Amino acid sequence: MTEITIEDTTATLSWFSLMSEFDIQLFKAGKHYRLYNKLGAHQVVHEAVQGTYFAVWAPNASSVSVIGNFNGWDRNAAPLQLRWDQSGIWECFVPGVGTAEYYKYFIRGANGYEVEKGDPYAFHWENPPQTATVTWDLDYKWNDSHWLSKRKLANVLEEPMSVYELHLGSWRRKLTDDGERFLTYREIADELPAYCNYMNFTHVEFMPVMEHPFYGSWGYQVTGFYAPTSRYGTPQDFMYLIDQLHQAGIGVILDWVPSHFPTDEHGPAYFDGTHLYEYQDEQKGFHPDWKSYIFDLGRNEVRAFLISNALFWLDKYHIDGLRVDAVASMLYLDYSRKQGEWVPNIHGGRENLEAVSFLQEFNQAVHDHFGDAFTVAEESTSWPGVTHPVAGGGLGFDLKWMMGWMHDTLSYFHQEPVYRKYHQGQLTFSLVYAFSEKFVLPLSHDEVVYGKGSLVNKMPGDNWQQLANLRLLFGYMYGHPGAKMIFMGAEFAQHAEWAHDYSLNWHENNNPDHQGVQKLLKDLNALYAAYPVWYQNNYSAEGFEWVEADDAERSVVCWLRKGEDPAETLIFIANYTPVVRLNYRIGVPQLGFYKEVFNTDDLKYGGSNQLNTRLLETAPIPYHKRTHSLSLTVPPLGMVILKYVQGYDWLS
Repeated sequence: MTEITIEDTTATLSWFSLMSEFDIQLFKAGKHYRLYNKLGAHQVVHEAVQGTYFAVWAPNASSVSVIGNFNGWDRNAAPLQLRWDQSGIWECFVPGVGTAEYYKYFIRGANGYEVEKGDPYAFHWENPPQTATVTWDLDYKWNDSHWLSKRKLANVLEEPMSVYELHLGSWRRKLTDDGERFLTYREIADELPAYCNYMNFTHVEFMPVMEHPFYGSWGYQVTGFYAPTSRYGTPQDFMYLIDQLHQAGIGVILDWVPSHFPTDEHGPAYFDGTHLYEYQDEQKGFHPDWKSYIFDLGRNEVRAFLISNALFWLDKYHIDGLRVDAVASMLYLDYSRKQGEWVPNIHGGRENLEAVSFLQEFNQAVHDHFGDAFTVAEESTSWPGVTHPVAGGGLGFDLKWMMGWMHDTLSYFHQEPVYRKYHQGQLTFSLVYAFSEKFVLPLSHDEVVYGKGSLVNKMPGDNWQQLANLRLLFGYMYGHPGAKMIFMGAEFAQHAEWAHDYSLNWHENNNPDHQGVQKLLKDLNALYAAYPVWYQNNYSAEGFEWVEADDAERSVVCWLRKGEDPAETLIFIANYTPVVRLNYRIGVPQLGFYKEVFNTDDLKYGGSNQLNTRLLETAPIPYHKRTHSLSLTVPPLGMVILKYVQGYDWLS
């Protein structure tokens, strides 16, 4: 593009702004939730001249100018004007600047600080390690109207939710002469929707896609909150991926990171020569674990920046749900800090009251503006009411990761079967609190990195026992109340732990035993959706009942999943030892016949084929506080699901 100087074109143009007085009032109050339509870079026509309007919040700057390839990066060519209304917003109109132009803001702080900053509201960034922002429009012709219409009529808490978590840079890669390269968003769109449909997943969850300078952060160190990373393509390419998933009937969840941001100079940190986006006090504003800044949630303009960002992804990218990362780090002032390293709140407590009110406001805004979208908290403590309504004092999330279940379950499965009888409580304790919140059961990326090993390699025993344990883990997970989430690679029992620099080891799935695990998970997803009793009361104690939780000696547990119709009740029996339990007796809720509808030990899954192939008839033998019972074969390191098929009376 031809270089332009302000003197060439602006002398005859009047001042221009996208910000009305009402916009400014909302912004100052922290209640402007669509700032992405106002701040940043927007292509407009002003007095019949096409160009770009730039607006940036930098209240402590002494001067701001926009520099870019369109003006030779001349710091004096395009100065912004500070608004008169004490909003701290600088703005200007630069004629002739269209899309795909590289730019930054050159900011002089009142203290003499000078810096070139990327636009916090930019829709697109240069491909890292380059750090300029890019003028861009978000025009796209969506084809997911059927999905969105269906979503409006649905309630995510009353439907099966089986989530496939993945990292875009390492799900698959393409071989080239120089090694592996990333797949683009569009290349992923050619494969992922079909794969999710084949596996019967209901949702995908992308680890953070927002622009981040360090690939090894997996996206959790964000500098470009309003831009999908350019590593895999343009914003429209990412829209295409979401569009294709929606057309395939797959919901999309994004990891969202309002808890912290990195110290990189081109990002929001120390933006105008002051701690603008982050808390000034390092005891509150710097995260000791991640060496990153913490957003100042007591500042209205920062709250508006973040809530606008959440709504941006729901609005412009049709995202279905937001999973909020590291909520616990936001809630507690002493998170990862020793005594004397944190400042108590006004009541002398450790709770970050500003973060509490922010999370409540965020959830209310999402539900008010996008009533059919949902939010998920990664919250690892016993903070009360995470998924309770804001009106009742809760944080207002729809779902919460059940971290306690994850840690207890994996710890239990790590035990050699001979010792599991001493750890039965680890397996059953989660049901003590399973209905205190609305939970997602996560087997996430965090559990398969940094020397923790893959899921299958956490399991004891020889190769057969490891795979059987993994099949049993999946069976138990799906039988447990709550939504389900599995990280990529686990579905085919990848032996190596996840490495973000490489593709998953898809070649392992050429092994029939690994194919068996994959088929098991595919079938579990299908059964989960086929039986409403399995998900209708997923978050209510009415949907669950122990039959046998105390048979620690044989490491067997048995439970019911119940729905509206007693005849639809499913019985789950799991054996956590490699010993076949012949003629194992259980009390049953209904007189008549039961059939086996699922068995993790089926030969087609790589099991030893200890099946119950005939109908199981109840007998008038009292057991487990019930008048009738039946006996069955419980396979080694396996789980069986039984369904009632014929009988007469419902027995209490």
